[in-house]
Amino acid sequence: MQLQRFLPYRLAVLADAVSRATAAVYRQRFQLSRDEWRLLAALGEAGRIQAAEAAQITTLEKMQASRALRSLETRGLVSRETDPDDRRHVIVHLLPPGRTLLRQITPVVLAREAWLLEGLSEEERAVLDRALTRL
Repeated sequence: MQLQRFLPYRLAVLADAVSRATAAVYRQRFQLSRDEWRLLAALGEAGRIQAAEAAQITTLEKMQASRALRSLETRGLVSRETDPDDRRHVIVHLLPPGRTLLRQITPVVLAREAWLLEGLSEEERAVLDRALTRL
């Protein structure tokens, strides 16, 4: 077996490279970690969400998500409260400063995505999208 030709390895290498390239943008310009950014994006899309569900959506371990949420809460970007329907769970939502930050960062990360994709033709982008969806 050749590791460099093994699809799971190649995907992992690609995902890591893309994640690092994007993380550099939100770390330098917005002082956010990768985990914090993922949670902000998930909250921006979902609104209010259980912390455990946010961790699952963002593929973060429970402890990673908890640390990132605590950091976001300390910065006044999110609020955490006990779920009134099930006191075992915590509900998280964006506060106004978190929504403002998300509005500022979104065009920057979308521009980074466009930069990453600019080496592909429209047809190649469509093929990549279909392939990723099928995999």
